Amino acid sequence: MDSKDKVVKVAVVQAAPVLFDRAATIEKACHLISEAGREGAKLVLMPEAFIPAYPRGLSFGMVVGSRSPAGRSLWKRYWDNAVEIPSEATEALGAAAGEAGVYLAIGVIERDRDHGGGTLYCTLLFFDPEGKLLGKHRKLKPTGSERLIWGEGDGSTMPVFETEIGKIGGLICWENYMPLARMAIYNKGVELYLAPTADARDTWQATMRHIACEGRCFVLGCNQFVKKEMYPNDLETLNELDSQPNVICRGGSVIVSPLGNVLAGPLYGDEGILYADLNLAEIIKGKLDFDVVGHYARPDVFRLFVNDKPLESVTTSDSKGKD
Repeated sequence: MDSKDKVVKVAVVQAAPVLFDRAATIEKACHLISEAGREGAKLVLMPEAFIPAYPRGLSFGMVVGSRSPAGRSLWKRYWDNAVEIPSEATEALGAAAGEAGVYLAIGVIERDRDHGGGTLYCTLLFFDPEGKLLGKHRKLKPTGSERLIWGEGDGSTMPVFETEIGKIGGLICWENYMPLARMAIYNKGVELYLAPTADARDTWQATMRHIACEGRCFVLGCNQFVKKEMYPNDLETLNELDSQPNVICRGGSVIVSPLGNVLAGPLYGDEGILYADLNLAEIIKGKLDFDVVGHYARPDVFRLFVNDKPLESVTTSDSKGKD
């Protein structure tokens, strides 16, 4: 049997973290990973910013021209519960993936340990079924007020991993509205396209189906389900949530085929795990009439340059020539 005829069971986990609590959220994540593994999933996707939180509704005390002491204290809490790579946190997640025998992709807020730890990134981590950390993708462009709390990734963390269950890669939330970023991922042959998000609007479903049709790949969209009551009672700026609805994020996780057909979901209004059996042969069948980086490309008219080198703020004579 050709590898493209494989059927792969995947799981998309729609859940809330234990907000602003890294240790408790990792414990919850490990339980959900184990559950998906017991159900036979070979790939498990968890939401954007799952550890320690997607801080919807919070300003961190920032408006144009000023920052508040309470906002700085909230930032410190967020920073304290972010994830360094590698760390005990990544070891625990890797162990859970290894015990379940699954490929795992999970959204974390990454604390950059290599440059003093002063910047946070919205990052997607990838683990293999042996528990090894395969790599990461840092969000290239935080959206709206996310830019106040997260740094920007660069082209060095846009991986697509070739595995025995297919080529795994993807983008985070509104990066998926960046046509050139999608093209860069398509060009790496992505087959299992992962799209963790914080967007619960109906328009996101159209985006997931469009990407599946455009890339002729399976698309796994994953969101959180979060209620206002889940935020810690002692949150430094809890009053900011007064204007928020009880259900702060309703979900909308979904699994879509290479021809844009919905295979599971969308799931709204609750936590849960979506499962689907994906026949990789459908990817090849879909390319009969459309291959965005193949016979439907026009390199004589359009060409894309991708800078995949790490961007450093400071270089020294010792670092020259080490690219």
